[in-house]
Amino acid sequence: MDFVMKQALGGATKDMGKMLGGEEEKDPDAQKKEEERQEALRQQEEERKAKHARMEAEREKVRQQIRDKYGLKKKEEKEAEEKAAMEQPCEGSLTRPKKAIPVGCGDDEEEEEESILDTVLKYLPGPLQDMFKK
Repeated sequence: MDFVMKQALGGATKDMGKMLGGEEEKDPDAQKKEEERQEALRQQEEERKAKHARMEAEREKVRQQIRDKYGLKKKEEKEAEEKAAMEQPCEGSLTRPKKAIPVGCGDDEEEEEESILDTVLKYLPGPLQDMFKK
């Protein structure tokens, strides 16, 4: 009967003690194996990071060759130039201060408006021209 029980349970008899609350068997080399496993994981992670760094460096080299070939600039360079252009006021800009308007600029606009009005009046019929002249 004992033979039949062992065959039915297979190798589970050792695990039965653990399930029933018995103490687990301590492996004397478990601490050493765990440290070796952790070290192997750290080493693999470092190798992976080094590999990715090499790949990114190669990609950046290819990107730089393309930029040089077509005369393109990096995004950081473009942003820096745009920021510098925004800080530096441009001549003729809409944001320039009012005191920077050259003398005599406002007078020309009135003359142009009168000449446009005269041009329009030429094409109107006689009675309408008289109304607008008054």
